[in-house]
Amino acid sequence: MPEIARRKLSKKEAAIKYEKARVKGDMESARKYAQQTTSMQDTMVEDSKHLLDLFGIPHIQAAADGEATAAYLNKTGKADAVASQDFDCVLFGAKNLIRNFTNSGRRKLPNRNSYIDVEPEIINYQKNLNLLEITEKQIEYGKLEEIPQIQEPLKQIDYNQIRNIFLQADVTEVDKIGFKDTDYSGVLDYLSNERDFSRERVQSSLNRLKRGLEKRSHTLEKWF
Repeated sequence: MPEIARRKLSKKEAAIKYEKARVKGDMESARKYAQQTTSMQDTMVEDSKHLLDLFGIPHIQAAADGEATAAYLNKTGKADAVASQDFDCVLFGAKNLIRNFTNSGRRKLPNRNSYIDVEPEIINYQKNLNLLEITEKQIEYGKLEEIPQIQEPLKQIDYNQIRNIFLQADVTEVDKIGFKDTDYSGVLDYLSNERDFSRERVQSSLNRLKRGLEKRSHTLEKWF
């Protein structure tokens, strides 16, 4: 696909710029370009799934776009919300999108020596449709055909096919989402023996997790 080819070329160009910046000693630019060269490897996906299994956290392999399946789970009531930075979740119809779920605080603006405060926010799908007085199919400009800046490009592509990516998304069907108990010894063995993490640090983190779960359990028990 053209977009995939463009991204690969962009990563190659970033790698060249990274090396030039490193040689010059411009570490700020080198860091920026290094971030642009990163890519997801197949082993990373499998490792992540294995670690989630050890923690008892369910995971779902999306049929296509991950945000599409996440939004579908939210729409069908199997998930309370979707946590993502990607606004595509709204186009896929997520009822509640939570942004900045894990990165609240301060964030440096790209290419500027300034920061902004970042706080979690919830975007309610139906509330926004009601406020804008539009339907699900009209979520951008009412219609693509009404955006003056893109009239010529629209004549050259099958834009209805693009529209259907969001309105008729390919999603993964899930009957039930269930959590399991954490395999503490399995996590410790995997991270310390197979991935060379400090055994002491992993054990310390697991101990904090246990205490947190026990405290939550005790707090809930007093209400029953």
